[in-house]
Amino acid sequence: MKTRLLRTISQVREYTFGIRQRGLKVGCVPTMGALHAGHGSLIDHARAESDAVVVTIFVNPIQFDRKDDYERYAKGLESDLTFCELRDVDAVFTPSVEEMYPEPIATFVDSLDLSNYLCGASRPGHFRGVATVVAKLFNIVQPDAAFFGEKDAQQLAVIQQMARDLNFPIRIVAVPTVRESDGLALSSRNQRLTPEERLNAPAIYQALTEGRRMIENGEWQAEQVKTTLLNRLAGQPAFRVEYVDIVDPKTMQPVDSISGDVRIAAAVWVGSTRLIDNVLCRAS
Repeated sequence: MKTRLLRTISQVREYTFGIRQRGLKVGCVPTMGALHAGHGSLIDHARAESDAVVVTIFVNPIQFDRKDDYERYAKGLESDLTFCELRDVDAVFTPSVEEMYPEPIATFVDSLDLSNYLCGASRPGHFRGVATVVAKLFNIVQPDAAFFGEKDAQQLAVIQQMARDLNFPIRIVAVPTVRESDGLALSSRNQRLTPEERLNAPAIYQALTEGRRMIENGEWQAEQVKTTLLNRLAGQPAFRVEYVDIVDPKTMQPVDSISGDVRIAAAVWVGSTRLIDNVLCRAS
């Protein structure tokens, strides 16, 4: 199937309006490109639940707290389009920065409580940028459902909260994390790892699964789980831990006493590459 390439807001609105006029459902997969099997899983879920799938590819400058990170972010539109065509994506919206931000933006969407911890603590303004651009994409595409990965659990929580608070008539679908055979969560940032760093990177997931076993076996003190994980990660000389914490999966706030569902989340620098991962677990 030939995927339509849409570059302007007006083109997208005309396209999705025509689909909805026929009584069909639109599924949206917002991405920043550099597509991999994790994005493929999002697309597959959207394909199964929608009549038409629109993938957005836009490296959003207002969500980067470091200019060098924005400039280094992988870009490869031709290969991304091929990726989408192989997965029967109906349309790809790939606007320029000027199309999305024709003038300096003065209005933002911010979810303060959800954004001020974990990744938000070290990346000021990041989730404000994410929520703002996703709100814009929702207003442009006007999908019935939008699909996001659980690997970016805090981002997912921010978007779910935004959709509720601002009454977006859009179903937010959470899709499980896709991993390599050795457990490493798929990410476009993985390609920045050296061969040795790539060999060691699965230790992050191994530590998280150890924490999950502790909780499922009855450990209820969050500090004890964190200490165990930090000690395990300290055994990797190339690692620099930014955070490891146990949080409520809805509020993303830390818990001291573990009960019910919790999420163990981590951000670890492997060499010069920042990787995030998390696992959901339930106390016994």
